[in-house]
Amino acid sequence: MGSKQINRRKRIHRRIRKKIFGTAEKPRLSVFRSNKAIYAQIINDVDAVTVVAASSKEVSGYNNKTEQAAAVGQLVAKKALDAGITTVVFDRSGYIFHGRVKALADAARGAKKEDGSNELLQF
Repeated sequence: MGSKQINRRKRIHRRIRKKIFGTAEKPRLSVFRSNKAIYAQIINDVDAVTVVAASSKEVSGYNNKTEQAAAVGQLVAKKALDAGITTVVFDRSGYIFHGRVKALADAARGAKKEDGSNELLQF
């Protein structure tokens, strides 16, 4: 990826971060996507602390990267629920909400319940 695309993504990310802020009650779920791996962190921006983190290096046995991203989404959601977090703000970090980023977000939400809420995380 050339520097032109990287600079574009960083510019978009700065614009998104002006609006999105994680608190203790509703932390921020941040995604970083590299060519080989995908990482997800749940961050409390008030205290500048990473509460929960997961990466594709923790899961194995998947043939394609989209399945890996979905597994990371489920893993970060389960870790968040264990830490007592049920609601987050999603930060796509300047990436298009498509492919691996969307798979991670959908897996972190889980299945829809009948009352309209999600099985795992709310965002």
